[in-house]
Amino acid sequence: MGGFTPTASCPVQRLRYQWVASRYKIGFTQPSCRTLLSCIAKPLARYPEMAAYKLSAGTALLALAARSLAIPVVSEPTTTFTSAPAVTPPVRPHSNITEHGPYTGPPPTTTGALTTDVLAPSIPALPPGPNAYDYPSDGQLHAPLPAPYTPSGGVGTNGSAPVYRMLSDFDYESIALALYQEWIELDLFHWGLARFSVEEFEKAGLKAEDRFLLQYMADQEVGHATLLSNMLGPQAPVQCTYNYPVSNVREYIDFSQKLTRYGEAGVYGFLNHLNAHDVGQMLLQSITTEARQQMIFRQFEGLFPMPEWFQVGIPQSWAWTLLAPYISSCPANQIRLVWQNFPALYILNQPNPARINGSDVWNETTGGYTNTLSTADIEDDEDCVNSTEVGVNCSPAITHNRTNPLSYPGRQVFLQWDDPGQPIGPNNSYITNTTANPPVFAAWVSQLNVTYTPLEEIRDNTAWTVQPNMETFAGDPAVNGTIFLVLTDLDLYVTPYNLTQLNPHVYAVGMYQAG
Repeated sequence: MGGFTPTASCPVQRLRYQWVASRYKIGFTQPSCRTLLSCIAKPLARYPEMAAYKLSAGTALLALAARSLAIPVVSEPTTTFTSAPAVTPPVRPHSNITEHGPYTGPPPTTTGALTTDVLAPSIPALPPGPNAYDYPSDGQLHAPLPAPYTPSGGVGTNGSAPVYRMLSDFDYESIALALYQEWIELDLFHWGLARFSVEEFEKAGLKAEDRFLLQYMADQEVGHATLLSNMLGPQAPVQCTYNYPVSNVREYIDFSQKLTRYGEAGVYGFLNHLNAHDVGQMLLQSITTEARQQMIFRQFEGLFPMPEWFQVGIPQSWAWTLLAPYISSCPANQIRLVWQNFPALYILNQPNPARINGSDVWNETTGGYTNTLSTADIEDDEDCVNSTEVGVNCSPAITHNRTNPLSYPGRQVFLQWDDPGQPIGPNNSYITNTTANPPVFAAWVSQLNVTYTPLEEIRDNTAWTVQPNMETFAGDPAVNGTIFLVLTDLDLYVTPYNLTQLNPHVYAVGMYQAG
């Protein structure tokens, strides 16, 4: 056999080739090699009777390397290992895109929210529970450990197996609401890809990889809907048909970032109130994905991705109020929800993220509730996506920092609201309702805060108020990002855990685009 002379391209092999040659009595004819194993690959191929030595040779060589020079060897894979696939749970039957448009069917035979005997007009406010201040919270252990490294206390920590099923009406109605949300997201994400052309997406700055991300987010919703359906059981809500207040890609992205915001916030509002903590754990692991989706839509829109320190939670009735207007119809046997539908709040000078000066606007939304932006009246030289200036351009990006803020403390905000009694939601079968007196306050609900500002010049369901100046903690402006603005008849003191106490005093609900 011909000999082999180590070269500069095989410095690691220089002290090893003789051992290999003597061990297997072969010579090396390769002019160069990247690894010791590749150096012997060609001779082995030429002498099939030596193939049995290949694996042991590789093992021996690696061992030799470890004992001698301790120089890492970069090997190339020679075998692909496979295993029999595990059993894969099926997903819930679904359609990627349903029918769309406003409801045009017959009048509903059943109207209003699901209800039964009502024990009181509202749940009274009570002081903290009797043991609320007992625990000393001093960093010391105050009870024996039930097991090593396991402090006493907690919920669901006694070893009982989780069952992942509803334990109360509160659980069922809350998870059913979350499932309605997952179904509309599945449809919305697929619908946008089908409704708008590649050219329309690219004009908005969204390339093929961005569109694939949108497709992937739609696929995530299949898993979310399947998970919640399995926990709810056979009467779980199914897909409906929908109607979206958008006519182009920019409006679609804005609507999607607002829809994912109230979907996310609606779950945060009830998650820690569920009786079924095991169900809550599963829901938590899906809603955190939705939080990422909301941030991605902000990036698609050219907004700062996360302008707050804390994410807001809202009551179920607020989330249902914001969701129901975009559901056209559901199957006749669809279960109904118990939650309230409040009248719509319109923000007449809602900040418009598509504008260079997003706060200098009037009546540039596609409707109430989400108050989605409209691009209809924006000239090319006023459109921030056309600018090349840093701090002005709002093309899709990881982040942007706008020179002109969308809103600011002291900004005058003009409002209009509907009267109750309007048909809304699936099959127009729900009716907007409020138990509040005529509103006199605007409640700004963001992060950990609920801050009230008085309504000024109230007449004919219109008024104005001023964006408040407050911080959650020093350095964190509380009114930032996509927040919730509701009208109330009382400036009731509430906190994130008991925000539902405000419901009897809420007159109208909307979303405000701060930033």
